[in-house]
Amino acid sequence: MKNQTRKNASYVLMLINVLVVILVSSNLRSPIIAVSPVLGDIREALKLSSFQVSLLTSIPLFMFATCSVLVSRFSHRFSISSFLMYSLIILSFGLFLRITGSLWMLFAGSVFIGLGICIGNVVTPGYIKNNFPKQIGLMTGIFAVSMNLTAALASGFSVRIGEWTGFGWRGSLGIWLVIAGLGLFVLVLELLFNKKNKNQSKTALSVSDFNMFRSAQAWNISLFMGLQSLFYYCMMAWLPSFLTDSDMQVESSGWVLFVIQITMIPIAFSAPIIASKMKDQRVLIVFICTLMLGSTMMFIGLQTQWIYVNAVIIGISNGLSFSLSILFFSTRTKNSANAVKISGMAQSVGYLIAAFGPPVFGKLHDWDISWKSSFGFLSVAVVLMFYFGMKAARNKCVED
Repeated sequence: MKNQTRKNASYVLMLINVLVVILVSSNLRSPIIAVSPVLGDIREALKLSSFQVSLLTSIPLFMFATCSVLVSRFSHRFSISSFLMYSLIILSFGLFLRITGSLWMLFAGSVFIGLGICIGNVVTPGYIKNNFPKQIGLMTGIFAVSMNLTAALASGFSVRIGEWTGFGWRGSLGIWLVIAGLGLFVLVLELLFNKKNKNQSKTALSVSDFNMFRSAQAWNISLFMGLQSLFYYCMMAWLPSFLTDSDMQVESSGWVLFVIQITMIPIAFSAPIIASKMKDQRVLIVFICTLMLGSTMMFIGLQTQWIYVNAVIIGISNGLSFSLSILFFSTRTKNSANAVKISGMAQSVGYLIAAFGPPVFGKLHDWDISWKSSFGFLSVAVVLMFYFGMKAARNKCVED
């Protein structure tokens, strides 16, 4: 009877753990993506300048780059679940500040949103490694799908949500408080369940004094993460402008982005499952970089011809590269503490690299209005990504 009770408790805890991964990851991209569709409304309502508008997306990215390493260094002071709970509390506070209507609250909210998401980004791979050591590939896939699916919904329905709630852009951005609240509820439920069943050891994070910045493999993973993020953010920031410059209607350019996001979802789910069963993932690096390089060549040579085929290529390659980056945090470390540490380092270095991508891409367009130099810049980034990716994909841990 006792064995059956313990077995049932184990199943309940596993279900809660899965819900934690789904709901936390659902909050890691959508609060930022939801801003773009209603940016015009925000700008008009608060009389923002172009520089102030740019801060709404650059502030969270800056928080990712500057705080990820700090988060990983303090992660051992709390249980992983507690840390994730704090991240959602900070995120919820930022979401609330952002919709109060004040200009400074809008920016302050963006700071707290960036910090909350930063903590979740860094800690969740450690949570997966700690709670699902035998299902890392599957759970990383669920993590990536939840993140990309809610991001796609945020980009597609943000305006409609504002109309449905009757609060305009405040409703569009405020709705994500509900998702954050659900995540908090499940995390509290997990903490109470562990306390009742005296299973606290499962949620405790091990301590490691390993210095990631002295590991060549950690740098390989970090630079691969950064370069693939650079490719993604350049596409998200400038692809609509490129398409409209090439005489494509604004509505059609929106569908191109939709195709990219939708294509990423099944790839983001299946890729970690397949990759986790491979001895090393170098063949996937070759596949990713071949697709990305082919995509940039298509833009240079064909422009908007075969654009939806190119959108599928971008979706496949970016979905695979992002999932592989996250998977490396777990498969290239020997314990959950180091998984959090490499997650912090890779995302700090990676988002810093990614932050320079769109400005350089845009500046090259100012110099060469044909966009060829801009996509040439992306081609060089892909070549570098191939070099570091081949090293990161070797069956070698950061501690070796």
